[in-house]
Amino acid sequence: MLPRLCVLVALVIGCSTMVRAAEDDAQRFLLTRASTNQRADHFELSHRDVEHGGEVPWSVYKQTLRGGKQEGSELITIDNGSLEIVIIPTRGMSILEVRSGDVRLGWNSPVKEVVHPQFIDLDTRGGLGWLDGFNEWMVRCGLEFAGHPGKDVFTTNTGDRAEMDLTLHGKVGNIPASEVELIVDPQPPHRLRIRGVVYERMFFGPKLQLVTEISTVPGSDSLTIEDVVTNQGAGEQEIELIYHVNYGAPLLEEGAQVHVPAKRVTPMNDHAVSGLERWQTYDGPTPGYIEQVYLVEPISDRSGRSLALLHNAAGDRGTSISWSVQELPYFTIWKNTTAVEDGYVTGLEPATGYPYNRRVERAAGRLATLGAGESRTFRLDFGLHLGEDAVGQAADRVRRIQGDTEPELVRSPPEIPDAAE
Repeated sequence: MLPRLCVLVALVIGCSTMVRAAEDDAQRFLLTRASTNQRADHFELSHRDVEHGGEVPWSVYKQTLRGGKQEGSELITIDNGSLEIVIIPTRGMSILEVRSGDVRLGWNSPVKEVVHPQFIDLDTRGGLGWLDGFNEWMVRCGLEFAGHPGKDVFTTNTGDRAEMDLTLHGKVGNIPASEVELIVDPQPPHRLRIRGVVYERMFFGPKLQLVTEISTVPGSDSLTIEDVVTNQGAGEQEIELIYHVNYGAPLLEEGAQVHVPAKRVTPMNDHAVSGLERWQTYDGPTPGYIEQVYLVEPISDRSGRSLALLHNAAGDRGTSISWSVQELPYFTIWKNTTAVEDGYVTGLEPATGYPYNRRVERAAGRLATLGAGESRTFRLDFGLHLGEDAVGQAADRVRRIQGDTEPELVRSPPEIPDAAE
C-alpha cells in the first residue's frame, strides 16, 4: 500500500523522505520540515495504507486553505472513527475544533477564517491584535509571556533595564510549526500522533522550543496533548503557558454548568464579584454582557491530577479536561456569555499562572522559569461524555476529588502587588 501513498505526495516531497523507520518501528510520515525546505500541501492516509494500521477505520487528511486571510493556513484532520480532530500547524499547533456526530467542541467566533499569522498584527488596538485570529477550540498562550497586554521590563543587549510592550496572550499561537509529522503506533491500539515543533526565539531574546504531540486512539472518544517546552538558551528564561480551551453551543447554553474541584475561587476584578455565587452556572446569550473571570486554585487526586467538567443544562452531554496540578497549578474560568453574534463562549484554562500581565504574575510569585537547557512537560487529557450516565460518572469523579473540602469564595479580587504597579 505504501507505493500508492507515495504517488499522492511525490510531487511535494520525495517518497524516501515521507516514510522512515523509527527505533520503535512506528511509521512516520513527514508533513513539514523547515530545515530541509519540505512541506506536503496535500496528504491523505488511512488504516488501509499502513502495514500495522489496525482494524478500526481511521484517516488523516491535510489541506492548505486559500482565499482571504486564511491564505496559506494548513489544517490536519484526524478522523479516529469516533472523533474528528482539526489541527492548525500554521497557528502554533492549535486545535480548531473536535467533532463527534452533532456535538462540537469549539465555538462560533466572529472570526470565521483560519487566519494566517502573516495577517496578524499583535500590537494593534493596544496589544489586542491576538483577537484578530481567535477562533480555536484550544490555543496555547505563551511562551515568553501570556495574559493581559501592558508594560513590563526586560534586559537589553547592552545589559540595561528597559520597558517593553507585552501583547495579549503572547506569540506562540501565531507561529507556524517548523516540523510536523504523523506517527502511527504499530502495536494495538495503534495510537495516532501528530507531532509538531514550534520555535519562539530571537537574537538577544528568548530561545524556546515547543514540541507537542496531539494523539488519539482509533475508535475512542478522547484525545491527549503532551507538550515539552525547552529553554535552548544558555541562561535562565521566564515562561508562561495557558491552555485556552473554549466552548460554545451545544454544550454552552443557559443552565450549563462547570465543575472543578477547588480550594478557592476568586473573582479576577470588581465586575466579576457580582456573579461569584453563580460561578459554576452559565447564562444564555446576553447582548451587552461583559466578561467575568474567576481564578481557581484546583484540588488534585492522589495521583496529582485534577479534572474539570463542562456539561449542558440537561446533563446528558459533557466534556472534561484532566491535567497535573504540579505541571499546571492554576485554573481560570472565562465566562463570555454575550450575544451569539459577538462570540458566545466560555474558556476553561489550566495554566502555569493566571492571565494577568507578566509583571503582576512575577510580583505574585507565580512566574515559572527554566534554567539553561531545562525542559518542562505538560500533559492534558480530554474526554467527551455522551449520555446522563457518562456525564454523571465524570461529575462523580470531580466530587471525589473535592472530598469534604468546601470551596472558599473570596468576595473581592486579589490585590495587585506594589511591585507590579
